[in-house]
Amino acid sequence: MSFTDPIADMITRIRNAQMRTLNTVSIPNSKFRAKILDVLKEEGYISDYKTLTDKKNKIFLLVDLKYYNGSPVIKEIRRISKPGRRIYTRADSIPKIQSGLGIAIVSTSMGIMSDNDARLKNIGGEIICQVF
Repeated sequence: MSFTDPIADMITRIRNAQMRTLNTVSIPNSKFRAKILDVLKEEGYISDYKTLTDKKNKIFLLVDLKYYNGSPVIKEIRRISKPGRRIYTRADSIPKIQSGLGIAIVSTSMGIMSDNDARLKNIGGEIICQVF
């Protein structure tokens, strides 16, 4: 199955699973998605994720979602840069999400990282999504 925007598909799967208060969600595997999940895990928005293989030898990522007092830790997750309109920014103009309470995931020349890491390393890039 071919996706036009696989990152938006991953974000939608996470959002839908949290609306149903599921503990885990299955996402098709890719290195880019795994790097985004690394940032979400590092920042404390998800518990963990694993790479698994199903019966048809398809590799997928099983994401363990995180809840606090019955409500999801991720209140809002939105795709910013889309295939039809890419959003790039310099290091000094990376937006602060919810006055610094949320994060923006940025794809830079040094890999995928949170907005705080990109500001510290003084590198800009494409803003993939914002999480609050």
